[in-house]
Amino acid sequence: MEKAIDNKVFYRNLTRIALPIALQSLMLAMVAAADALMLGRVTQEQMTAVSLATQIQFVQNMFLFSSTTAGAILGAQYWGKGDKKALENIFNLMLISSEVVAIIFFAMCELIPGQLMHIFASDPQLIAIGTSYLRIAGWSYLITGISQSYLSIMKVTENVKAGALISTSAVLMNIGLNAVFIFGLLGAPRMEARGAALATTISRIIELILCITISFKPKYVRPALERLFSIPIQLYKDFMRQYLPLLGGSLCWGIGFTSYTAIMGHLGVDAAAANSIAAVVRDLICCLCNGIGSAAGIIVGNELGAGRLELGKQYGIKLKNISYVIGFVSTALVLLATPIVVNGVILTDTARHYLVGMMIIMSVYMIGRAVNTVTINGVLDGGGDTLFDMYSLIVTMWCIAIPLALAGAFVFHWSPLLVYACTCLDEVGKIPWVMYRFRKYKWVQDLTR
Repeated sequence: MEKAIDNKVFYRNLTRIALPIALQSLMLAMVAAADALMLGRVTQEQMTAVSLATQIQFVQNMFLFSSTTAGAILGAQYWGKGDKKALENIFNLMLISSEVVAIIFFAMCELIPGQLMHIFASDPQLIAIGTSYLRIAGWSYLITGISQSYLSIMKVTENVKAGALISTSAVLMNIGLNAVFIFGLLGAPRMEARGAALATTISRIIELILCITISFKPKYVRPALERLFSIPIQLYKDFMRQYLPLLGGSLCWGIGFTSYTAIMGHLGVDAAAANSIAAVVRDLICCLCNGIGSAAGIIVGNELGAGRLELGKQYGIKLKNISYVIGFVSTALVLLATPIVVNGVILTDTARHYLVGMMIIMSVYMIGRAVNTVTINGVLDGGGDTLFDMYSLIVTMWCIAIPLALAGAFVFHWSPLLVYACTCLDEVGKIPWVMYRFRKYKWVQDLTR
C-alpha cells in the first residue's frame, strides 16, 4: 500500500539539505573556475597545465568519495535510528580509509610528479608547469580526507549549513589567495601556476581548522579517537560492504574520466585548453544535481533506517522524477552560458571553435548526468544498492565510450569534437538501464543493526 507524501514536508526537507550541499559543491567548483580564469589571463599553457595536473587530485577524490559516501550511507540510516555511538565509529572508519590513500598520493606528487604529468600530456612545457604545481599542491592532499570526513558527518547529522559555511569560507579564501599568488598582488611574488597550488594548500589547512573547531559545539559528532582501532567487527564489515562497491564504481568512473582528459590532452594544446574550460563549466552547472543527489541519499536513508520503508520508496520515486527536470534545466544553462564562456577567456581561434562545439555536445550530456547522479548516487546508494554503479560504468564507459574515444583519437584520427562526443556517450547511454534497475526496488532496505 502506497503511503501518501506530504509535499510540503518533502520539499522543505529537500531544500533544507540540498541547497547548502549545492552551494558547497558550487564553491568547490568555483576554485577550478577561478584557476582557469586567472591562469587563462596569464597564458593558455598555464591554464591547461594546471587543469591536467589537478586530474591527480581528481583520482584521489574518487577514493575519498567512496569513503565519505559509505560513511554517509550508513550514517544517514543510523542517524535516522538515533545511534550516535555507531556514527562515531563510522567517522573513525572514514578517517582511516581516507588517510591511507592521502599519504600515497602525497608521496607520488613529491617523488614522481613529472611521471604523473606524462600520463596527461606530451608537451614539455605543460609537463614542466604541471610538475611545479604538483610539488606544492601535494601537501594539501594530506589533509583533504580529514576535512571531507568532518563535512560528510555534518551533512547526515543535520548540520549541513555549518558544513556549507566552512566550505564557502575556505573557497572564498582560496579564490582570494589565488589572485594574490598567481599575479603577485599585495607584495607577494608572482608565482602563476605555483601560486594556485599554494593558495589551495593554505585554504585546505584553514578548512580543517574550522571543521575541528566547530565540531566541539554541542550536537556535533566527533571521531572517537580512543576507539580508533577498536571498531566493532560487524560495523567494519558493513562499512566495507558499502565502501568496496563504491570504490570500484568511483575508480571506474574517475579513471575513465581522467582517461578522457588524457585523450583530449594528447590531441594538442588547443583541444586540451577547450576541454579544460568545458570541464569547469560542466562542474559548475552540475552543482545543482550534486546537491539534489546528496540530499536524496540522506532523505531516503533516514526513512529506510527508521524502518519507514514504504515512505522511503515513495521519496525515491519522487526524487527520480525531479532528476529529469534538473537535467533539462542544466541543458538550458549550458547553452545560455556558451557565448559568455567563449568570450571570457583568452583562446586561439581553433580552441574557441572547439569550445563552442564541446558546449553544444555537453548540453545533451547534462540530461544523463543529472538523472544518473540523483538516481544512482542518491536514491540507489541511499538504500545500499552500490554495486549497480560499478556494473553500469564497466559496460557504458569502459566497453563503449573509452574504446571509441581511443580509436577515434589514435587510430582513425577523428576531429577533437567527435572524440569529445565519444567521451559523453556513457551518461546518456545508461539511462534506460538505470531506470530498469530503479524499478526493481532492491534499494528499499534497512541497513542498520
